[in-house]
Amino acid sequence: MTGRILVVDDERNIGATMTMIHEGAGYEVAAAASGPEALELLAATGEPFDLVYLDIQMPGMDGMEVLERLRAERPELAVVMISGHATVERAVEALKLGAVDFLEKGFSKARLLATTRSVMERLRLRRENADLRARVAGGGEILGTSEAIAAVREQIARVAPTPARVLITGESGTGKELAARAIHQGSARAGGPFVRVNCAAIPEELIESELFGVTKGAYTGADRTREGRFAAADGGTLFLDEIGDMSLKTQTKVLRALQEGEFEKVGSKETERVDVRVLAATNKDLEAEVAAGRFREDLYYRLAVIPLRMPPLRARKEDVPLLAERFAAAYCAENGLPPRPFAPATLERLARQSWPGNVRELRNQVERLLIMSRGETVEPADLPDAEGGPPPAHRDLDAALADLAERLRGEPLRESRRRFERAMVRLALDRHGGNVTRAARDLGLERTNLHKKIRQLGMAAGRADGGEAGDD
Repeated sequence: MTGRILVVDDERNIGATMTMIHEGAGYEVAAAASGPEALELLAATGEPFDLVYLDIQMPGMDGMEVLERLRAERPELAVVMISGHATVERAVEALKLGAVDFLEKGFSKARLLATTRSVMERLRLRRENADLRARVAGGGEILGTSEAIAAVREQIARVAPTPARVLITGESGTGKELAARAIHQGSARAGGPFVRVNCAAIPEELIESELFGVTKGAYTGADRTREGRFAAADGGTLFLDEIGDMSLKTQTKVLRALQEGEFEKVGSKETERVDVRVLAATNKDLEAEVAAGRFREDLYYRLAVIPLRMPPLRARKEDVPLLAERFAAAYCAENGLPPRPFAPATLERLARQSWPGNVRELRNQVERLLIMSRGETVEPADLPDAEGGPPPAHRDLDAALADLAERLRGEPLRESRRRFERAMVRLALDRHGGNVTRAARDLGLERTNLHKKIRQLGMAAGRADGGEAGDD
């Protein structure tokens, strides 16, 4: 199999030799002469590397420091450490930090390629397991029999065959990417590419080149002309995930691409055109972001031609048993384990939890239960709260608040409080169909005070959907 390899060594002749050997074997290779250069190259490239060969002893930032950075920032990368002064202690330290292997310099061509093939084979098996897991878990199907999820499937069936843009909203872990893939598969573009971009995971200074491409020499590290994600999605669907984290500068260029269907690579004045359907998703309140000046109103309306909201798991608790059993089957199949059924009482307990992390949290808990439980059946006693600790509702609330605080880290307290108040008011109004008097009673406020709060928060007449709110 082929793959992309990055060789990091301050001895350029060694880097050149390793590059030549791998290119002769059909691999695509890049080289860096220092830790900072390697990190810059990894950040700048649009196509991910599969394997990094990393020298331990380099001036300035040594290989162990680079390895720690890679484990924290790019845990999917396979890293093999190399050194001319290897010791058992250093090798063990590197393996503890997450390196997959360790080579002493002076290795032969055969030893080098054998290591590379071994790592690439492990990566291939890992990807196959992930694909199997997805197929067993429903092949990308949005699972559930609840009214909430049935409504989502119906909306997807209506919008998928059209060219309309869809803005998918919902909390983290609710399955927004699944919805985007279902829309793509139900469209006339299903035979074309589905390209996902996580706007929150790409540094602001690189997002433009990731989306639109870059010409050789446009900036340090741009060692070749490269296509962007818009071009990669030509004839198919581009999914802009976490679009609420995109900078205003990039939003302007995305808006132009949506309006006119054209763009320029970074460093180029040549206009390119593509045929792309754009879907977007966010866990943020984009209306609030527009009101705060952090998101372009014109881009919001371009993206939200069809709004689609993914329900939280707590709003479809009747789906929890089905999801838990499907996740368990996927995990057992992936790891070659015999089926592990859940006792009915266990499924009932799982369905009663509030799941602030939604479907993603449920999947993680199912895997923990399968690993930690000892019997042939997963029993209620195997659940985390079975041996004391705070009640599930309190524990889930604490976890949700901790997760929220982490996501808002670095934001001024006043803005965080405003977001939280807006969300609470929105929920209360939704619960009572926009009736301000009843919502105020839920929130422990006087009706006039709630009207004032609604104006302060910039909410349109008090209703979450922007309509008119009523009083008793």
